[in-house]
Formats: sequence, structure tokens, C-alpha cells
Amino acid sequence: MSEIRPIRWADGQLHLLDQTRLPAEETTVVVARYEEAVDAIREMRVRGAPAIGVTAAYAMAMAARRLADESRGQPGSQFMPLLEQAATRIKAARPTAVNLGWAVDRMLAVAASSGTPPEIAGRLLAEAEKIQTEDEAINRRMGEFGKDLMPDGGSVLTHCNTGALATSAFGTALGVIRAGWESGKRFDVFNTETRPWLQGARLTSWEFQKLGIPATLLVDSAAGMLMRQGRIGCVITGADRIAANGDTANKIGTYALAVLARENGIPFYVAAPTSTIDLGLPDGDGIEIEERAPEEVTRYGAVPTAPQGVAAVNPAFDVTPHRYITAIVTESGVASAPYAESLLLAVRSEK
Repeated sequence: MSEIRPIRWADGQLHLLDQTRLPAEETTVVVARYEEAVDAIREMRVRGAPAIGVTAAYAMAMAARRLADESRGQPGSQFMPLLEQAATRIKAARPTAVNLGWAVDRMLAVAASSGTPPEIAGRLLAEAEKIQTEDEAINRRMGEFGKDLMPDGGSVLTHCNTGALATSAFGTALGVIRAGWESGKRFDVFNTETRPWLQGARLTSWEFQKLGIPATLLVDSAAGMLMRQGRIGCVITGADRIAANGDTANKIGTYALAVLARENGIPFYVAAPTSTIDLGLPDGDGIEIEERAPEEVTRYGAVPTAPQGVAAVNPAFDVTPHRYITAIVTESGVASAPYAESLLLAVRSEK
């Protein structure tokens, strides 16, 4: 099976599989400057919390390389202040995914070590490559822990895209589904369209086809009917930020699926790396929700789908209270309530 790897560093540049062009075109965007990486994150050419974190790490490495080049023959006292300015700009690309800030802060910690600007720039590139390698290993461990939650027979529903495209490779929630399938279990798979960007229809369906896992696409609003008919055995999604108490921010529509799952007695699982857990936030009320342009709702590409001038609200994420979540799969194992205790243990075990 050919692995999907949407992020690649080669010849001093970052190569990103442009997710805005899938599934019609498999096009690579070549990024040489950190500002271009910020644009790629904001424009959702790269997306998914772990993939955003990896891209942000490489953005920091590119910023450091440029600053090191500019500092040759000059006093290096401005290197760190200018790198911190770049870090602030990178962090602002998308506010909800905690992996973005986590990766930037990790890179800043490496940059704070002693050395000349070129030496620091070299260490930052090595750290970005390490973050990317670690991400794939983490995802595969999540798959191993989570596969036991997948049914043998029955069905699974997933939302948005949580596969290799959202990470360095393998995926989070989709990776758990894949691990269950590759372990020999057989179950029906359903995935939502995930409006308004259609990450489920465009990206998740494409990934399942690449993996050879049969999957059925459904309109977001059809999930409740299928649950009531007994056609959904469990739900598994990813996460962009998890508060200390287990409240979870994920793609808009996740909260509705969790409530519907509870109403119909269906387990609702979340799969995410410990880097997505924000122990500094006591609960989900403190999670900043990204509000995107209304044109993403009123148009599809260049085609209007609503009357001109109509008002539209377009939150990119919502927050699912922890009481609706049956378990959270991490690379440390499967966490369950009380999450304030189990998530703390999960994070500590990875340090």
C-alpha cells in the first residue's frame, strides 16, 4: 500500500499536497518562505491539527534560515527578536488548533539555546524533521490503541478528514479505522460531506479509496436518521484542541453528532495526539473558535449557492462537552472519564 504523505521537505523547500485541489488534481505547492507556509495554512492548502503543527515547525525553520542568512557579518542580537516576530505571525494563521502554537513554542525553546544564528537555524530544521517523524509514529500508536474500539461487524461513522492528509502520515481517527480494518475486522464505514469545505466528500472519500476501504458518503444532516435506524454502531472523530476536562473542539458539526450519538445510545470516540491536549484551558468555554469568511458558505468555488448579499455565519469549529465523549484515544492509550485525571496522565507519560 502506497502511503499518503502530504508534507515533504526536499532541496531546502517544503512541498505540500494542495488539499484545495483534491480529489480532481494531485498538485504540490512548493513553499520556500515562512510567509508562504502561513498562507498555505490560512488558505487550507494544508489542514488538520497535526499537519498544521508540522507545517508551522518548518515555517519556523525557514524563518530562522532567512534571518541567519541576513545576519551574516552583522551583530546577531536581533536574531531572536525577529524570530519571535515570525513566530507570532505563524501562530496567528489559524487560532483554534492547539498544535500550531505547540509546535511554534517547541521550536522557540530550541532556538533559545546558545549558538550562532546559522547553528540555531540548523537545529530548528532538525527539530522540524523530528516533529514530522514523531507525528507519524504517534499516529500509528493511536491506531494500535484505538483499533480495539472498532467493531467486527456493524458500522463506523467519521466526520471531516482525519487521515494522512491531516497529519504527516497514517492519520488520527481515520488511522484508528484503518488499523481496525488492517487487523482483519470488517465493518461498514460512513463519512460525512463536512460542509462547507467538503473535507469529508473530497478528502476522506479519496483517502478511503486509496486505502481500499469501502466507505459510503452521506450528507451531514443524514447522520441522525441513520443512527435512529440502527445503521451506525459508533462515531469517531479527530480534535483540534482538547481542554483539561475533556471538552473537545473539532470541525463544525461534531457537537451535533455527539448529541445524536448520545440520544441513540451510540459510543462517541475522539482520537488525537497528546499535543492537542491543552491543560492550560480548564474547559471548552475558553477555546477560541475560528470564524471564516461568509463567502465559503454562500459560494462553492466561483459558483454562488445563495442570493447575493445574504448574511451567513461560518464558524469552522464547535466544542463538544466531555460528557458526550465515551473515550479519547491518544498515543499513550485510551483515556476515559474523569478526563481531568486521565488526560493529565496521558500528557505526563509522553514527557
